[in-house]
Amino acid sequence: MPERPQALFAMTAENVPLVFPPAVLARLRASVDIDPGLVAEDLTDPALADVLARTEILVTGWGCPRLDAAVLDAAPKLRAVLHSAGSVKGFAGAEIWRRGIAVSSAAEANAVPVAEYTLAVILLAGKDVFVRRERLRTERVSPGWGIVPGIGNHGRRVGVIGASRIGRKVIELLRPFDLSVSLTDPYVDENAASELGVRLLPLDELLRTSDIVTVHAPETPETRHLIGGRELALMPDGAVLVNTARGSLVDTDALVAELRSGRLSAVLDVTDPEPLPADSPLHELPGAFVTPHLAGSQGNELARLGMAVVEEAERVVSGAAVAFPVAFEALERGA
Repeated sequence: MPERPQALFAMTAENVPLVFPPAVLARLRASVDIDPGLVAEDLTDPALADVLARTEILVTGWGCPRLDAAVLDAAPKLRAVLHSAGSVKGFAGAEIWRRGIAVSSAAEANAVPVAEYTLAVILLAGKDVFVRRERLRTERVSPGWGIVPGIGNHGRRVGVIGASRIGRKVIELLRPFDLSVSLTDPYVDENAASELGVRLLPLDELLRTSDIVTVHAPETPETRHLIGGRELALMPDGAVLVNTARGSLVDTDALVAELRSGRLSAVLDVTDPEPLPADSPLHELPGAFVTPHLAGSQGNELARLGMAVVEEAERVVSGAAVAFPVAFEALERGA
C-alpha cells in the first residue's frame, strides 16, 4: 500500500468530531495520515513544527488560524488547503495562491441546508404562516375555516437577490413549484438567467414586483445596507423579506420601521448586530420571525461538510484537481 501523505487538522478542536464523525473520519484516514487528536489551533506552536514540516494537506475549518507567510514557510511540502466550511476569507491570503497551493472549500455542501431552509420559509411565507401564527397566539381566537384571500403559492412572485451558490440552489429548489421567480445580480447576464430559468431584473424592479424577496448576496463594503429604507419602500404592501445571507445587507432600523407599520414582514436567520441585543424590537414585532443563525449546516448536516473534504482529499491524493477550488480573484465578491 502506498504511503499516505501527511495531513493536519487546523481548526477549533471541538469541531473535529462534529464535522468528521467516525465513518467520515475513517474514510479520510484511509487516504491521508492524519491524527484526530492533534489539532492545530495555533500553527506557530513549536510542538507542531515537525508535523507541519511534513504536512502536505491542511484540513481547515471554523477557528482556523491565519495562514501567513511564516506558517507557509514552516510547511514547505503543503500542496492543498481543504476547508470544511464556507468562506476562507478569515484565514487565507494571497500568499497561499502565490505559492501554487490548491485551496478548496465546502461552501457548496454548506449551501444545501441554507437553500433548504430558504425554500421552506418561502413556501410558509406564501401561506402567511408566520404572521397568522403570531396573530393566533396573541388573540387566541381562531378565524375558523373560511377562505383567506390573498395568500397561497399559486403564481406567487419570488425575487432572488444574488446568484451565489446558495441563490442558485434556491432557484433550483423552487423550480418544481408554481412560482414566478426573478433574479437580480450584477454579474449575471440575460443568457445566464435564461439558463437558470428566471427573469433577470434590476434590483428596484425586482423589489417592486416580488411578493417574497430572499437575499443571497455576499457581504462586501458595496453590499452593506443593500436593502435600506428606500429599497424597502419599493416592496409592495404585504411583501416578505427573507435574509439568510448576512445581517449587514439589510438596514435594521429601516426594516424595524416597516415592520412596526405592519406593511411588511420578515424572516431573518441573520441580523445586524448578531446576536441581537435582548432589547431589540425584532424579538417582539409580530411581523418579524427571527431564528438564531440556524440555516447553515447544523447537527447531522455537519458530516456533509466533512465528506466534502474527504472527497477532495481523495482527489488530491490521486493526483486530480480539487472539484471545488477557491480562486483568489473570487474572494472579494464571495461571502
